[in-house]
Amino acid sequence: MESLTITLGEHVFDALAAGPADGDLVLLLHGYPEFADCWTEELAALGAAGYRAVAVDQRGYSPGARPTSISDYAVDNLVADALGFADALRGGRFHLVTHDWGGIVGWALAGAHSDRLRSFTVLATPHPQALHAAIASDEDQSNRVNYVRFFRAQVGGAEQGLLADDAARLRAAYGGRISAELVESNVKRFSEPGTLTAALSWYRAVPTDDLDIPCGRVSAPTLYIWGSEDVALGRLAAESTKDWVDGPYQFVELPGASHWLPEESADKVIPLILEHLAAHRG
Repeated sequence: MESLTITLGEHVFDALAAGPADGDLVLLLHGYPEFADCWTEELAALGAAGYRAVAVDQRGYSPGARPTSISDYAVDNLVADALGFADALRGGRFHLVTHDWGGIVGWALAGAHSDRLRSFTVLATPHPQALHAAIASDEDQSNRVNYVRFFRAQVGGAEQGLLADDAARLRAAYGGRISAELVESNVKRFSEPGTLTAALSWYRAVPTDDLDIPCGRVSAPTLYIWGSEDVALGRLAAESTKDWVDGPYQFVELPGASHWLPEESADKVIPLILEHLAAHRG
């Protein structure tokens, strides 16, 4: 595993990488509350398979890329970052693997720039418009995203609540599904001044509480993996995501798996990712 930095304008992003420099580029985008090291097992497997796999601590998560305005965390800026990572690393077409908020960035990128992608893989996160429709029509899904409303309404207060009592609420978010070592690492990093506020700014930059995030239809070959025990993202949005993909599409449900697929279910998602990438290798 290598540590590296990627400079985009005034921002410097920290990243982890594995695999040969001349391998097909695979860019991995984490979600909240995670960092690039949520992909540790996937990076190792992709590198061993001959890909150049790079996972980045995204905007706000990297200390050197932490603007203070909420508007700086708008989805368009996050998509521009992802394209900038790819251009800095290789340019041209690449594979994109995403989770949680990284998945929202991925769907937006794939909807506007499918021509840049050899393949697209998303863990947990449905197409944003499928999620928006589910929130509007399904009380269960609407209730599942009450935490988003809390983050958006309680600027400053949400941070205090999450970090109070030795970060009890932040720790609880992982549901006991990831290793204690990784939880401790994440809590330590989110306890550093400004980190948690920057991460929550991703939510606060969205225009509406019901997550109406404009995303187009996707023509890139897409693999969507969803865990049946995901507490935030329900079945309706997951199953209706197919309506937003025009290209080759595979939906895989992992029975009993939670939201934390990169960490908890690496043994299941890695073979699926490798098969999907191999089918669309450069």
